[in-house]
Amino acid sequence: MKVLIVNGSPHQKGTTNAALEEIINILNQENIETEMIWLGNEPIASCIGCGYCRKNQEGCFRNDIVNEFQKKAKKADGFIFGSPVHYAAPSGSITSFLDRVFYSADKETFRLKPAAVVVAARRAGTTSAYEQLIKYLGISEMLIVSSGYWNMVFGNSADQSKEDLEGLQTMRTLAKNMAYCLKCLEIAKENGVELPKHEKEKHRTNFIR
Repeated sequence: MKVLIVNGSPHQKGTTNAALEEIINILNQENIETEMIWLGNEPIASCIGCGYCRKNQEGCFRNDIVNEFQKKAKKADGFIFGSPVHYAAPSGSITSFLDRVFYSADKETFRLKPAAVVVAARRAGTTSAYEQLIKYLGISEMLIVSSGYWNMVFGNSADQSKEDLEGLQTMRTLAKNMAYCLKCLEIAKENGVELPKHEKEKHRTNFIR
């Protein structure tokens, strides 16, 4: 079993990374493989709605980190997306990244796979950033993994986040819950429990015609 973990902070070893490392330590103790993907600090282009990815089924025409992630995502069993809070919202990098990832992906890449989001802030804006990120998971039929509190840590640096004992405990609980979900899914698969099937006809209701 493998979990892909995305660090959407421009600071590779900042507060967001500290929270994600706490999760990684527990997952590894549970014998679950992890891979950290840092989005870097160079601009990530946003989605322009051109439809290339859906017409050609070859990923985004930009052929950047989004396509690299998509290839790994097909084989991954779980996901965690982390972001710092910038003006009460996730980072611009992870927003552009996730817009394109979820728009271009084959639905089966993420459907009914466990996933979570994590946010880190100096002081405020965590709940609004958390709510924005978790909507990507909900619309993609992912199994949202929660913790004993909302998945957030506080601190202006990685060192300061170590003083947020509740936040770090929240990360550890999240990791244990993720491991439990993955193991339950593995047992279900081994015992022939199939994923639920979609209805044949998909309805789309447009309120403005």
